[in-house]
Amino acid sequence: MIRFGSNQNNKPEDKWRWQLDDFARDHQQQLAALAWGLQQEWVELNNILGIDLKPKPHFVACSREAIEKLNYNTNKQLQEILGLIDGYKPEEEVLIIAIGEGQIKLIHFQAEPKPSICFREAGENIDALITSLEASLAAKFIT
Repeated sequence: MIRFGSNQNNKPEDKWRWQLDDFARDHQQQLAALAWGLQQEWVELNNILGIDLKPKPHFVACSREAIEKLNYNTNKQLQEILGLIDGYKPEEEVLIIAIGEGQIKLIHFQAEPKPSICFREAGENIDALITSLEASLAAKFIT
């Protein structure tokens, strides 16, 4: 059953998912800027932006090969995520894989404005964006 509009009836072990949804909604333009900036650096590496919540929230690069290996090790439970990665259009959308509590969660949204514009308007370098967003993540995930 899906309950719309309320997080109160969810299991405590799923709290991180709701916190991450709130974080992504509150920081869409900064996440779009970061994803765009990193994609420009990673153009040859075929990486996807990730958020690892342990031991403290931080951004990571997730290689296609690592995701494929995890898909294989989980009896192909990540096929849909691999399909989204295959169709990912970084010039229009944001795709982030979050790792937490022995699970993964996908953050995927259409960026408005486009990620390249978000990056230009952010006026920060990638390291400053990472530092700022990781501090906001850490504040969001204080229990």
